[in-house]
Amino acid sequence: MERIVLAYAGEPETSIAVPWLAERYGAEIITVTMDLGQGKEVLEEIRDRALATGALRAHVVDVRDEFARGYIVRALKAGFLGGADSPPGAVLGRPLVAQKLVTIAHIEQATAVAHGDADGDAGLLAITVRSLDPMLKVLAPAGEWRTTSGQRAESASQHHIAVPPSAQGGFDGRPGPAGSPTDLPEEPASIDIAFERGVPIVINGVVMPLLDLFGSLDIIAGAHGVGRLAALHAAHQALQHSTLEQEAGAFSPQVADQYRRILRDGSWFEPMRLALDAYVDKIQERVTGVVRLKLFRGGCTVLDCKGSTASSPTFIALTKAD
Repeated sequence: MERIVLAYAGEPETSIAVPWLAERYGAEIITVTMDLGQGKEVLEEIRDRALATGALRAHVVDVRDEFARGYIVRALKAGFLGGADSPPGAVLGRPLVAQKLVTIAHIEQATAVAHGDADGDAGLLAITVRSLDPMLKVLAPAGEWRTTSGQRAESASQHHIAVPPSAQGGFDGRPGPAGSPTDLPEEPASIDIAFERGVPIVINGVVMPLLDLFGSLDIIAGAHGVGRLAALHAAHQALQHSTLEQEAGAFSPQVADQYRRILRDGSWFEPMRLALDAYVDKIQERVTGVVRLKLFRGGCTVLDCKGSTASSPTFIALTKAD
């Protein structure tokens, strides 16, 4: 019997895809859900739903640290994390999803993988999967259905597939800043973020593991209507501007453009990206120091920026400087 591995997030598209793929291809369906910090209860709910819709097995893969270090921090250092032309988190995470799909497909001895992207066979996920394993078939049910989100929700209801709001959300498992401007504090707040070699390591004088640092930013910046990625990008850009030579700083936008192209082309795992990584890592050796941000009603501005020549976290005392 054919076996298909489906990237499963619990939304109507992939929930409907489980019985649809099983019936159409006479196949066993294995689902894979990425743990990006959605929470234990949400992940258990998604896993139970996959099994209830007919999946033979439902894998939940913890990729929180890998996504944070290999993708968010990589994008931060390369300068394409923030700004209007920056890729959404879902696009940034596509190579990681594709890689895990291929890995689980090999473990399960599957002949095909599937996903819920409406872009279908020409989508970024499909292209990246084929770059990793050209022998795997890539199926995209949502690309064949040509239905609206309302029709898919109705179909889910007809198949008795419940999809609660908790299954939805951004790729990093975190919603955007909550509340309207009238709900935000009346007084601004400041936050100090320290970087070493382009990587954030300290908030307000406290050294933190990366995932804890992201969580703290979600709480502190989010309370003022500022997303963690926006805060990190603003701080990093200010520090980079003050620590890099003019020529290196001028070349950085071109490097960011190349990363965006690689994401669009589905060639994240090709040698070109590794070469870009090597350049960025070398340049970022100088991007060490502390940036103070002002957070107020959804806005994020730089109050102070102190570069450092230190190569270890000993410079963190600067974070408490007035």
